[in-house]
Amino acid sequence: MSVPTRPRDSGDAWVFGQDGSKFWGRFGAAGLLVCDQARGVLLQHRAEWSHHGGTWGLPGGARHDGESATHAALREANEEAGVPAAALRVLGESVFDKGFWSYTTVIAEVVEPFDAVISDPESIALEWVHPADVELRPLHPGFAAAWPALRLRLPRAAAG
Repeated sequence: MSVPTRPRDSGDAWVFGQDGSKFWGRFGAAGLLVCDQARGVLLQHRAEWSHHGGTWGLPGGARHDGESATHAALREANEEAGVPAAALRVLGESVFDKGFWSYTTVIAEVVEPFDAVISDPESIALEWVHPADVELRPLHPGFAAAWPALRLRLPRAAAG
């Protein structure tokens, strides 16, 4: 699957809820939950300067205007972690929708092994983590809340 090229940063901005909560991405955001049967799930240790910096989560970010969640998640994972879209099979999506903003987790499995590489300043580290060990890390609050349901959507052999 190829990832379309779009102008960089078209969706990079905060969106604010009536209660003062803030979310990144004018058009919503998306992240990629990559599962490798042998290595586990790919986690990103977020840079300290980022929102909820120092926590672990998924490669992802703001969607561009008119960009699908799947394309956004694949683009962001490639930009941040060198994840090649052609090495994956997309299995589905999970959407967290606030009405005025949404975050889509795209779930994919590795069909051709690759090495993840830090390819922009948004990551401190990238690691493959066994699903049973994910909760042992300090997780991004949104990912922590979503993880129990997301784990159930992993391919059975990988879910641990």
